Amino acid sequence: MSVELERRQFTVKEYHQMAESGILTENDRVELIAGEIIKVAPIGIPHAGFVRRLNMIFNNLLRGKVIVDIQNPINLNDDSEPEPDLALLQWRDDCYVGTLPEPEDILLLIEVADSSIKYDRETKIPLYAKNGISEVWLIDINQQLVEVYRQPQGNSYQNVQQFFRGDILTIEAFNDINLAVDKILG
Repeated sequence: MSVELERRQFTVKEYHQMAESGILTENDRVELIAGEIIKVAPIGIPHAGFVRRLNMIFNNLLRGKVIVDIQNPINLNDDSEPEPDLALLQWRDDCYVGTLPEPEDILLLIEVADSSIKYDRETKIPLYAKNGISEVWLIDINQQLVEVYRQPQGNSYQNVQQFFRGDILTIEAFNDINLAVDKILG
């Protein structure tokens, strides 16, 4: 006889209460995805370097036009609070001090992946599409490419493209700015 196990789903509110009560601490590398608390892999040296490079690139390109947010939580809905590697946010003078950025605040999300590529493709990107994030980039460190996801519909993106060294990218929200894939990959 097999027993069906029930999973306990959490809301963002309950997730925050766990942090406030000390159940989760700043040292816990976790994020809330579709009601489940997911342990995030430690950040490796190449991954950290990519995120630093992206931070530098986007701050130089878009200074004063956006807020470049690094590995901070975003509020997608009542049961998901992921922490993408980089988010380009609508400019706000208060820097979102009183609230987390929500889908309508997000111009671009970027995930950098080496060991997390399957999780990012199969879990996080569909979640971003479901919540209307208009553009997501997945930088695949191992394959040395950038996957660009646009036009969310349901749990997927209608426009998915791969860009390699020698290619030029544009950000949908800033289509007058060209960015060489070589610059992103280093």
